[in-house]
Amino acid sequence: MGRQKELVNRCGEMLHIRYRLLRQALAECLGTLILVMFGCGSVAQVVLSRGTHGGFLTINLAFGFAVTLGILIAGQVSGKALLHHQSILTRGPSGEWGGGTFPRAGHSYLGAFLGAGIVFGLYYDAIWAFADNQLIVSGPNGTAGIFATYPSGHLDMVNGFFDQFIGTASLIVCVLAIVDPYNNPVPRGLEAFTVGLVVLVIGTSMGFNSGYAVNPARDFGPRLFTAIAGWGSEVFTTGRQWWWVPIVSPLLGSIAGVFVYQVMIGCHLEQPPPSTEQENVKLAHVKHKEQV
Repeated sequence: MGRQKELVNRCGEMLHIRYRLLRQALAECLGTLILVMFGCGSVAQVVLSRGTHGGFLTINLAFGFAVTLGILIAGQVSGKALLHHQSILTRGPSGEWGGGTFPRAGHSYLGAFLGAGIVFGLYYDAIWAFADNQLIVSGPNGTAGIFATYPSGHLDMVNGFFDQFIGTASLIVCVLAIVDPYNNPVPRGLEAFTVGLVVLVIGTSMGFNSGYAVNPARDFGPRLFTAIAGWGSEVFTTGRQWWWVPIVSPLLGSIAGVFVYQVMIGCHLEQPPPSTEQENVKLAHVKHKEQV
């Protein structure tokens, strides 16, 4: 038993990556893969069964819990897991810019691409059988919507852009409130569950028009996969060239969300005064008595 443990420890040391940025990028990749695999998998189940195995609510529940699981998996290593595409352009409550997150954001696109590939492989036979061995982008037999967002027939470009903008801004405002140490942060360890709940609320209230990408990687990675897997370039031309809206609008919505939160909440929060050494000693004594 001792030799086995020693062997495991040696393997762990050999596999340990010393470069922090690479560790974070890999974590971001896996976290986004989990998000897309579970989220798009729920859409596939609803679409391919023509509604007999789930519905709009089950899709929203799946995406909410998928976000929670992705953050739980990657958050300890990656920090702002699944949100690096937004932190590139925004500043959080700590006042630090998201610079240096480009590699991690790139790996989130890779994770989304791979997650879409897993869903495609999982439902490969069902996808081909759904439309008589055809890969159709839109319409009653369309299957590209399993992987990426597309606008409803009633939606024009301006309304669609606003839809994605508001959804992302709402997400960012809520996330900043959750993680802001000077506001009412949720207990440590529950952040992931609370963010997942926010995604669920956004989905059930803002998902009708075109889905709710609110994450460029989650939309573009799977869209690129479908273009390569057989749906072709139509995935970029359908919906009056819709593909760029879930990329640009969430980024601008992120900036707006941070601006609104800071102007209306963050800038007005009073930071608690630094504790003295005597107070720290008292606090440590109280904690010791509680443990005893």
